[in-house]
Amino acid sequence: MQAILILAHKNFPQVKKLALKLNRSFAVYIHFDKKMNISPKELASLSKHNIQYISEVAVNWGSWSIGEATVRLMKLALADPTISYLHVISGQDWITKNVDELYQRFEDDTKIYMTYEKASEVKKSGEPIIWWQKYYFNYDQINRRTFFGKFYHRALLLGQTLFRVDKFKKLNIDLEIYAGANWVDLPRDAASYCIDYLESHPNLQKMLQTGCFSDEFWMQTILCNSSEYRKRIINDHHRYIKWEKQHNSYPAILDEHDLDDILTNDYFFARKFERQYSHNLIEVLDKANNN
Repeated sequence: MQAILILAHKNFPQVKKLALKLNRSFAVYIHFDKKMNISPKELASLSKHNIQYISEVAVNWGSWSIGEATVRLMKLALADPTISYLHVISGQDWITKNVDELYQRFEDDTKIYMTYEKASEVKKSGEPIIWWQKYYFNYDQINRRTFFGKFYHRALLLGQTLFRVDKFKKLNIDLEIYAGANWVDLPRDAASYCIDYLESHPNLQKMLQTGCFSDEFWMQTILCNSSEYRKRIINDHHRYIKWEKQHNSYPAILDEHDLDDILTNDYFFARKFERQYSHNLIEVLDKANNN
C-alpha cells in the first residue's frame, strides 16, 4: 500500500475533495495546521472514509514547524507495516494523472524523487542559503512575512555575520548541507532512514529547529550524505510549480491557462490551487485524467 501525506493549512473543502479522490487507491494521511478552525463534523466526514488525520503543530512559514508536521505524518504512516511508498504533497496540490495509473507507476519502485542542491552553492534573494542553517532564527515566534519580519531577518543576517556565528561548529555538524523542496516521493526504507537518523542525531534536530526554511533541508541533507540512498535519488520531484506571480501569489495560483504546460509534461502533482481561480482547471484536469 502507498501513502499520500498531505500538509494542509487552509481550505478544508478543497483538501477533503483531494483526499477523497486519492483515497480511491492510496492510504491518505493529513496534517491540519493547528490554527485551522475545523468542526468535529468535518473531521468525522474524513474518518468514515478511513482517512487518517492529525492536527498537532501550529505551522509558521519559514520555521521548522513545517518539517515537524512532515515528520509526524511520516511516523503515522510508517506505523502501518503495509505502507511501502510515501508521497508528500501540500493541501493546495492537485493530482495531474489518473489516480490508479499513478499508484501503479510506483509499485515496486525503489527510487527517491526529490530535488536537491548543495546549499553552499545557492543564493536566494541575494542570500547564501547555507546561512539559513549556519545562523539562528526563531520564526515560530516572529512572523517572517510581515514588514517587521523582513527587517528582523536582515538584522539577524547582518549581526550574525559580523559576529562570525557558526552553528555548525557549535553543534559539531560535519555534514554537507543540501536543500530542495519538501515535496517528495520516497520508498518506505528511505523515509524510515530519515526519521531514524533525525532521532539519533539530536544536534541535527537542534540545527533544524533553530534554522530558516528547515523543511527544505532535512531530508535532502540526510539522504544526500548517505552513499546508499544518494545513488537512488532522481533529482526531479515531478511537481508543476509556476515560479511567477499570478493571482497575487508567488509561486502562482494556477488557472486554466496553465493546463497545456501541466498535461504536456511528466508531472505527478501541481500546485498551487485556489477554488476562486482554479475551479475550472481542476474540473478539466479531472476530466482529462478520468478522475
